[in-house]
Amino acid sequence: MEKVMKEKRLSSILFIVVFLCGSTSMAHKPFRQLPQPCNHLVFYFHDVIYNGENAGNATSAIVAAPSWGNRTILSGLNHFGDMVVFDDPITLDNNLHSRPVGRAQGMFFYDKKEIFTAWVAFSFVFNSTNHKGSIDFVGADILMNKTRDISVIGGTGDFFMTRGIATLSTDAMEGEVYFRLRVDINLYECY
Repeated sequence: MEKVMKEKRLSSILFIVVFLCGSTSMAHKPFRQLPQPCNHLVFYFHDVIYNGENAGNATSAIVAAPSWGNRTILSGLNHFGDMVVFDDPITLDNNLHSRPVGRAQGMFFYDKKEIFTAWVAFSFVFNSTNHKGSIDFVGADILMNKTRDISVIGGTGDFFMTRGIATLSTDAMEGEVYFRLRVDINLYECY
């Protein structure tokens, strides 16, 4: 009887050891392989905000402001409450005077008093020999971070129903009138 009990105890211990070893080895294996992008694109978009004096070359304007602000100068408190619409040129390099390959059209609003951040929703609209259609973006843009990711939520034409991630980085900033963003796009759904 004692021998049977020792064998049961030994087999129980062996089972637990095998189970734990199997569980531990599974924890180190990735659940699934990360997908590779089906398309990678890099563009620059150039924003010149209207400041009351530059109507001829402005590509964006403040359309809403808090009661302490106005619609020609961005308000204090990290521009909290300002809403801006834009129709900015998109280029393949960081030169504002390069030939545009499309337009960045949309809006952003500054949504926090404590830190410099905005919520953005825009489309890259293309009508060139290289690309036709649009890529649509949306997300939080924490402006003081060197890079920040926003979602690619769809598209039309050459980018029909695409999905992915766009990494934004501020490439240049001249006061509160001009900024240039580098947009590094990785698409994971391409049709």
